[in-house]
Amino acid sequence: MPPPAIDLKTHLSGLFETALEVVAPEATDTPVVLERPKVAAHGDFACNVAMQLARRLKRNPREIAQRIIDQLPTSPWVARAEIAGAGFINLFLRPEAKRAVVQRIFAEGDAYGRVTVGAGKRVQVEFVSANPTGPLHVGHGRGAAYGASLANLLEAAGFDVAREYYVNDAGRQMDILSVSAWVRYLELFAEAVPFPANGYQGDYVRTRAAEMKAVDGDRFSRPAAAVTEGLPDAPEGDEAAVEARMDALIERAKQLLGPDFDRLTLFVLERQLEGIRDVLGRFGVTFDQWYSERSLYDSGRVARALEVLEANGHLYTQDGARWFRSTAFGDDKDRVVQRENGLFTYFASDIAYHHDKFQRGFDLVVDVWGADHHGYIPRVKAALSAFEIDPERLVVPLIQLVALFQGGEAVKMGKRSGSYVTLEDLMDDVGVDATRYFYLARKCDQHLDFDLDLAKSQSNDNPVYYIQYAHARVSSVLEEWGGDRAMLRASDLAPLDTPAELTLLQRITDYPDTIEFAARDLAPHVIAFYLKDLAADFHSYYNGTRFLVEDEAVRNARLALVLAVQQVLRNGLRLLGVGAPERM
Repeated sequence: MPPPAIDLKTHLSGLFETALEVVAPEATDTPVVLERPKVAAHGDFACNVAMQLARRLKRNPREIAQRIIDQLPTSPWVARAEIAGAGFINLFLRPEAKRAVVQRIFAEGDAYGRVTVGAGKRVQVEFVSANPTGPLHVGHGRGAAYGASLANLLEAAGFDVAREYYVNDAGRQMDILSVSAWVRYLELFAEAVPFPANGYQGDYVRTRAAEMKAVDGDRFSRPAAAVTEGLPDAPEGDEAAVEARMDALIERAKQLLGPDFDRLTLFVLERQLEGIRDVLGRFGVTFDQWYSERSLYDSGRVARALEVLEANGHLYTQDGARWFRSTAFGDDKDRVVQRENGLFTYFASDIAYHHDKFQRGFDLVVDVWGADHHGYIPRVKAALSAFEIDPERLVVPLIQLVALFQGGEAVKMGKRSGSYVTLEDLMDDVGVDATRYFYLARKCDQHLDFDLDLAKSQSNDNPVYYIQYAHARVSSVLEEWGGDRAMLRASDLAPLDTPAELTLLQRITDYPDTIEFAARDLAPHVIAFYLKDLAADFHSYYNGTRFLVEDEAVRNARLALVLAVQQVLRNGLRLLGVGAPERM
């Protein structure tokens, strides 16, 4: 019979907790932390609980450590315990304890690695949230990969996760997109209106125009002369004049179209969002809610949020504008929330949006922002403080820029001109799996150089190929064997005693701890690194080991081990949104 499936760390922690009931009954609330020693000779796990108790018990930590060792219950998994250094307790496991992880993996399957550190706390992860004024580009893609994988990781750690996309569908940028599409639409009716220099010029704008014509015919058509009459000049290079002409063009569109301007805007918005949803869906990214910025205004939530701040003395009026006294909460200067003309600022809607997030009952809110929004964090946290919401409940991971390289040369990207590389283009070029993994292969706050040639290569230098190949290699071995995989669950694992096998056993044992560490640090890249290390251990084992040997016990034990490794690879790849192919 195979040994029972156990959670080894839980079992070992329980031994210490039992010992503490005798050694320090007044301190049984002391957390038992087990860590892997950096030096293998120091055992399989180390615990510093004796040093934690030294001050409280007013005794030498080594003395406390010896008393704890004397009271540790006998365990079939522990060979011995030793005192090291100032009072560490090092545990040395029996070989069968290390092998027990295989049965645990078989028992838990897809759930192996899940931990309970989240304790069911409600977490909202808001990510991507790109303005719907253009297609998603490669920068948005990194935020999408990070946010989606982080949400998966937090769920695996026991949090109740909600995924949200904040749609910036109000304000001037949306008006600029609407007018850009309208001018392209007028061209389809031979109404030549000079295209604004600061309009959105990508091909997608022409596509929106063609779609408007197909759906609404000439409903939005107006004479070019009526559109351009009296508009201010915008000399090339005069940025202020260019912006003033755009503002005038927006007002002219609203005058000429009347209520139809909102219809046009809604049409463009819905088509843009449809495209964004399609691309993200292909990328394996979905959301529980798409939250409209415009809804904050239509529902009165912006006005009500400011009323709360006003009532608590956190707003004041100066030069006709209303200001939030954010310096009282650590910001470097106060912020305008309502201009002299009565219009709310973007910050006002952000205040209302974040207030609403916590009103919805989230224990923690994670906003995934681009690195260029770094300076925005203090003012949003200041607003939360003004609402008497702990600002530490808002965490903002920053996503650094992405640079694409091909043939050793940087691929140039722009924005409004339309000369940028879209996320869809990148997926078409290198595939979804490589795109997801390469985005996650570096810590999110580090600049990423994305090597297109490497991402497409089928070599061990390509980390995603290397990991997926390990998964496929296991399938190949099992297929060559041709037996019933379920039979391997009952294998005697005693033959697993080589250094390579013990290394693999330790690596897959560490997977739940890796999940916990990565979740606490909001760091999906830790999983990417772990999988690469696991794949390296497996490939080394594969290259130096014969699996289909005549000795049935040895053969089945080795096949059981690699089947467990494959399960861990598959579980980790799923967190990253990367496929686990059976053949390559």
